[in-house]
Amino acid sequence: MNRTLILGASGGIGRALAAACAAKGEEVVGLSRSGDGFDITDEASVAAHLGALDGRFNRLVVATGALEIDGAEPEKTVKAIDKRAMMDQFALNAVGPALVIARAQDLLPREGRAVLAVLSARVGSIGDNRIGGWISYRSAKAAVNQIVHTAAIELARTHKESICVALHPGTVATPFTEKYLGRHPAVSPEEAAGNLLGVMDGLTPDDSGQFFDWAGKAVPW
Repeated sequence: MNRTLILGASGGIGRALAAACAAKGEEVVGLSRSGDGFDITDEASVAAHLGALDGRFNRLVVATGALEIDGAEPEKTVKAIDKRAMMDQFALNAVGPALVIARAQDLLPREGRAVLAVLSARVGSIGDNRIGGWISYRSAKAAVNQIVHTAAIELARTHKESICVALHPGTVATPFTEKYLGRHPAVSPEEAAGNLLGVMDGLTPDDSGQFFDWAGKAVPW
């Protein structure tokens, strides 16, 4: 039986991914801050929770993240940058996933196909940035994309069939995005989960280290 680990399993997308994987017959383990005290921004918490897991996982999804932290909204201009708010974004959206990825070799099987996916965002693409704004969030997502790309190179040396990617889930109707949907069409968490699983299940080791959207199309760095 395939085993799946979802980090951020209490969030809209994380919860939907866990349900979709269970429906596929996978054994699902979920960790979240609200349900398990898993704090991805705390190195000791990450080490303790991941170190307590038994066995290896064929699928590991980092579905943690936030657009607002402690009430700090995305900046409309660089003039609005606040050091604390920016550091909080990097801690949650870049450093946290990096702490998980640092332990990936102990969580993924040495032999056989496995997928490690980190939920990123299209706004983290430098090449796709046309309108500016959201500097801290954009920068943190750009950073996690670099982390994923670099980790994929190293992972390939020891886990030949493992795939490490960044994924953009699209605009999903969750509490995470409700203030910012505006005129943007959004999909339900369940639809987003189905899209993401479709992408993950179609990946090959040659795709490792890349950045894909919900439809499986490559997103520019």
